[in-house]
Amino acid sequence: MKTKIWVGLICLLLIGYMVVLLQRAVLLIVDDNWIAKVLGVALILLPPIGAWALVRELLFGSRMQKLAKILEAEGGLPVDDLPRTPGGRIVREAADAEFVKYQREAEAAPDDWRSWFRLSCAYDAAGDRKRARSSMRDAIAMFRSSPVPQ
Repeated sequence: MKTKIWVGLICLLLIGYMVVLLQRAVLLIVDDNWIAKVLGVALILLPPIGAWALVRELLFGSRMQKLAKILEAEGGLPVDDLPRTPGGRIVREAADAEFVKYQREAEAAPDDWRSWFRLSCAYDAAGDRKRARSSMRDAIAMFRSSPVPQ
């Protein structure tokens, strides 16, 4: 619940920022200076881009949470028992060793969203956020395109 409150607060702050940005853009557009007008037009483009990114991230998070709940109910979530440093970070060597298991699982079942979800978690534990997000997007796409209601 705490996470949802923080996400809501950050979304409100971003929306407020976009509203102020739009107001400033309009003020620049009505200015007599042509450079101000150009800047105002450029600023008009930023809030829609920000809104698109915000909606995309919120959808990604909610879809990922849905898949996690399904896996949790099935008992298929990866167990977080990797050793950690005194600072709380996962020991990289342990994460890399565990990664191989989930990589093989995804290779054995390339059409199963569950294996891609777990691979995404393994990428994340190994510190590869870009591939973690890509694998999670693949898992979400597979889940959404599966013919069996889940």
